[in-house]
Amino acid sequence: MATEAASAALIRTDQPRSTRRDLLELTVGYTLILATIWTANPTQRVLYWLAFAWIVATTWARRDGWTALGLGRKGLLQSLWVFGVALVLSAGMIFLAWRTHTLHRLHGPTPIYLHGWGYIVWSIMQQFLLQSYFLLRLLRLLPGKAAPILAATGIFALAHLPNPILTPITLVWGAISCVLFLRYRNIYALGLAHGIMGLCVAVTVPNSLHHHMRVGLGYLRYHPHGPDRRLAHRPGSPDHRSQSDQSVSTNAWVTADAPTRRS
Repeated sequence: MATEAASAALIRTDQPRSTRRDLLELTVGYTLILATIWTANPTQRVLYWLAFAWIVATTWARRDGWTALGLGRKGLLQSLWVFGVALVLSAGMIFLAWRTHTLHRLHGPTPIYLHGWGYIVWSIMQQFLLQSYFLLRLLRLLPGKAAPILAATGIFALAHLPNPILTPITLVWGAISCVLFLRYRNIYALGLAHGIMGLCVAVTVPNSLHHHMRVGLGYLRYHPHGPDRRLAHRPGSPDHRSQSDQSVSTNAWVTADAPTRRS
C-alpha cells in the first residue's frame, strides 16, 4: 500500500512538470519559427539555426522513439495511397492550368529535379514540425483529439500568413494530415504528398498571387522580376508573342529565398 501511494504521488508530481515542459518547448519553438519568418538576413539565418537546434535538441531529449515520431516504417505502406491521391489531384490541376494557359516554370536557376527534391525534403521537414513536434505535445496538453488537431492546424496556417493562397491551403491540409498521422503514425507519405501538391501550386497559380511560395516578411518584400515564363501558350497567340518579346529584356527567374519563408 505504501509503495502504491508513493507511485501515485510521484505521478501527480510529474504531470505538472511534464505540462510545463511541453508548454515551454512549444512556446520557444514556435516563437523562434515566427521570428525567423518575420525577419530579414542576416538575422534570419541566425534565428533559423537557433530554431533548428531547439527543435532537434528538445526532440532528442524526449526520446519518444522513431515510431512515435512517425519516422519509422510503421504505417508507411498503408499510407502511400495519400501520395497517390496527391499525384492524381496535382495532375488534374496541371492539366487544367495547361488548358487555361496559366502553367509556368518554377522560379530560380536551380535545375528542376534539384528544385523538386529539395522542396520535397523541406515538405517532410514541415510535416515533422506539424505532427512529430507540435501535435504530439498538444495531445499531451489538450483533451481528446479534436482540440489538439485544431490547435496544431491553426498554428501551422498562421505561420503561412500573409500569403492568401498558402494560408487557406495549409489550414485544410494541416487538419487532414494530422488526422492521417494519428491513423498511420508516419510522416513520409504525408511529406511526399505535401511536396507534390506544393510544387503543383507553384507552377499552376500565378506568382503574382503566391509570391514564389513565400510567407511572412518574404511575401511582403516580394518584387516581381518579370512575367511568368508560361509553358502553355499556343504559337502565334497574342499571349505567346508578348511573352516571347518580353523574355528578351526581362528575367523571369527570381533567386530562391530562405526555406523558412516558403511553404
